[in-house]
Amino acid sequence: MGSKAGLVPITRTFLSSYYNQHPFPPISDDVSRLSQQLRSLSIHLQDTPLPLPQGQKYLLKEVESQPPHKVDENMWKNREQIEEIIFLLENSYLPKLLQQHSTPEDVELGHLLKQLREKCGHILKIVESFQSTSSENVFNTVMTYMPQDFRGALIRKQRERSEKNKKTQVDALIDSGGSIRDRYALLWQQQMERRRQLAQLGSATGVYKTVVKYLVGVPQVLLDFVRQINEDQGPMEEQRCRYGPPLYALTKLALNIRLFLSLSWWRLDEVKLQKHQLSILEEAVNVYTSELERFLKFIGVVFANSPFFVTAEEAGAIEANKKEDYKEAGVPAGTTYEVSLEVDSVNSYIAWDFSIKQGKLSMDIGFSIEYTNSLGRKTLILPYRRYESDQGNFCTISAGNYKLIWDNSFSTFFKKALRYKVDCIPPVVELE
Repeated sequence: MGSKAGLVPITRTFLSSYYNQHPFPPISDDVSRLSQQLRSLSIHLQDTPLPLPQGQKYLLKEVESQPPHKVDENMWKNREQIEEIIFLLENSYLPKLLQQHSTPEDVELGHLLKQLREKCGHILKIVESFQSTSSENVFNTVMTYMPQDFRGALIRKQRERSEKNKKTQVDALIDSGGSIRDRYALLWQQQMERRRQLAQLGSATGVYKTVVKYLVGVPQVLLDFVRQINEDQGPMEEQRCRYGPPLYALTKLALNIRLFLSLSWWRLDEVKLQKHQLSILEEAVNVYTSELERFLKFIGVVFANSPFFVTAEEAGAIEANKKEDYKEAGVPAGTTYEVSLEVDSVNSYIAWDFSIKQGKLSMDIGFSIEYTNSLGRKTLILPYRRYESDQGNFCTISAGNYKLIWDNSFSTFFKKALRYKVDCIPPVVELE
């Protein structure tokens, strides 16, 4: 069993310090550009008096909504969309006009669709491998802190049995004719069940009291870790804020690729695919698969080397350093407090961390971020919302002035004590 003396679970502050050493090179601008182009093509395909099929209605609603705010859920979402795209590109599913290969153009199109299907098949295997490896890494790391006797062996057997049962559920759904969407809804439900079991083990509630009592020797630090690791504002929130946005953009691109293909096949009898549309589709698949592979390769290394536990001394030192970088400001009632940042380079990261405390009382304050370009035109980057504290970051898409605004104008009597830290991190330059 791994040594647990003097260890504490990782904190969000510690992860922030660790992730600062591993900034993700910004995702290609082509991702958002191609998402917008495909969205425009899909809107054109909806211009028909024919009622939209139910499947396309659901997909359109998903495209228009924001991706989920979880890294692992987005992984499952991307994997689902890749399978759906492959399904749409299968010869047996193609519209009859495309299956006939009656003209040289049809033959050329068939060859292109086969290439796109193979690219999607390749990235699907990479996503599956990433998820499998990540799951094994987490489990094996946790097991190094468990008793290395029959109790540890029992946990492994229980996990094997549980995973086998989950696979049986998925197989039964497929055999009964369940759709890809149904299958991934079940897979995510199973993933959430794993989380609940971990949280219950850490809290030692219900039947898990018996489990913890039986597994004498389970370190308290491990129970603390599994209880807090996935809390909304726990350590993993730093991971979501730091590495979530590029993955969310890729989720959007995958959904737009699928929506365009689905609507194109639906309208093919009336609207023939044009060369410029196929060119956009081909580029979108190429960019999506290459950028997703790059992202997975990067975070695979970062996550694999991220510790679960640190010594109390390490955690304390990081917290102390963090406090030294903070500034304090009083925000009188009815006023605002602003910090302006002049950003010279696109793909810079603006990060913030702040809290409000008045004596022993926690109080809130409005917070928003706006951008002003060289012509003086303002754009709201982060909408106004009231917080007691907040921590986040985003990647800039334009140079110019970014203003962080703390708003206490709603307060009539109370001055707010603001403690904050703001950073502007220049873009990472990849050396050739």
